[in-house]
Amino acid sequence: MKKYALSLSVAATVMSLTSSLTAEEVTLFDYTEPTSAYEDAYVSGRLNVNSGNQAQTSHDLNVDLNYDRVFSSPDRDITIGGDLQGSSKRGGNAGDSTQDNYIGTAKASANNYFQPGSKGAFWYGDTELGVKKGADDPRLKAGVGVGYGRVVNVTPMAQAIRLVEALREKNILTGNLTKAEHNQLANVIAKESEYRTKYGAVDYRQVWVADMEAILKTSGKTRGELGAAGILKAYDVLVNERISTRKHGWVAKAGLSSVIKDYDGDGGKPALDLSHEYHKPLNNRTQFSNEASASAILKDSDKSYNIKNTMSLNHEVSDRVDWLNSWALDFDHNDTSGRDTTTNAATSTYRYYISNKLAFDTSAALTKVDDEISGNGNDEIDKSLFMGVTYRLK
Repeated sequence: MKKYALSLSVAATVMSLTSSLTAEEVTLFDYTEPTSAYEDAYVSGRLNVNSGNQAQTSHDLNVDLNYDRVFSSPDRDITIGGDLQGSSKRGGNAGDSTQDNYIGTAKASANNYFQPGSKGAFWYGDTELGVKKGADDPRLKAGVGVGYGRVVNVTPMAQAIRLVEALREKNILTGNLTKAEHNQLANVIAKESEYRTKYGAVDYRQVWVADMEAILKTSGKTRGELGAAGILKAYDVLVNERISTRKHGWVAKAGLSSVIKDYDGDGGKPALDLSHEYHKPLNNRTQFSNEASASAILKDSDKSYNIKNTMSLNHEVSDRVDWLNSWALDFDHNDTSGRDTTTNAATSTYRYYISNKLAFDTSAALTKVDDEISGNGNDEIDKSLFMGVTYRLK
């Protein structure tokens, strides 16, 4: 009997170790992407108002609105995005006037793959609309070209892994899920918008979570029903917690475009466009991304060009805290004026999610502008520390 009991104990230990190793092997790279869509929309702001011991009340307001929507199918990836930044400032000295400013860009593009379902060659079409204060006209640009590669949204797998971890911590799951079972969960999570459309914005979550519960029961690793505790925990992870978008893969593009109308009212400028983006989750909680682009005007009377690169490293410190870091480089050569302008901006943000939609930000930023003009107020590195809020619209 003792030998039998010892054998059972050893077998249970081995099974537990094997199960733990299986859990460690499931990563974001194991996600088999279905047809999916995701949408991110944020509005961030910070406001500083000073009054007393000065001639007039001063203020400094900054608002930033971001939108990003991606739809992926075997045939094509469609991306719609935009960014709008606005500010209002007034000094405390008598006679200081209010200075308002805004600049925004809206973009849309479609990558059409020659071989559906592949991560290979495609042709693309895109368009861009820009507005800014003081411009004679909006800037409108459209282009076509070819590219190679694909970026995959792996956020549903990140949510599936987090859900399994939470249920295991509560002992609602008796064992770890396989990669295939994680994928089944992720595929249901990825179809949240479909459930919302079919069952309504209020009732869809009941069916959504029930379908995930069915997958967990089929795995044979639940004690019958999930029960109230399991369903509430699933709701908490999938609805109340915020998991930032995770992506992996790379894309390279080259094409020709036309500046149909520029800010100065001029138009008909052909341009050569190059771009590259690379995304990789370093682990289940850390995302690295780099996006670069270059555009050059192909006109004898105007050989202006612009080069941009944005690098980011975001880490999920806990279920409610993200640490966001970015470095942006912008080099612009204006052939008309003969002036080069280089802007470097590094930002580090500690973001605490008060709720799934509302977050409190503490940010430190360094900005250096080199515009070959002396004494215009930006010769030194601009250092800033500010606090604000971010509201998630979508």
